[in-house]
Amino acid sequence: MKGMNPKQMKRMMKQLGIKMEELEGVREVVIRFENKEIIIREPVVTAIVAMGEKSYQIVGKEEVREVVNIPEEDIKLVMEQTGVDYETAKKALEETKGDLAEAILKLQET
Repeated sequence: MKGMNPKQMKRMMKQLGIKMEELEGVREVVIRFENKEIIIREPVVTAIVAMGEKSYQIVGKEEVREVVNIPEEDIKLVMEQTGVDYETAKKALEETKGDLAEAILKLQET
């Protein structure tokens, strides 16, 4: 559709029953997986409705972040072994990717 002006494009999309709307005020979009997250910063999000189905087009700066699921029992064990509070134990486990021994040693060194 090279060379088509925006008015023609909108008219054609309307004839095909396709509606597009840019969503205002979106700060970030997060796509969560089992072990990672994709964060889209400063996104431009467009909602598209075609043939009764709604889809989204997202454009922005991508950041991939690894997610470590830390069991509550591990956090409690680190707390007991080191005498730190919940948040400190959890943070140490996250930084060591769930390695109990490394988290305990790290906290005992400080």
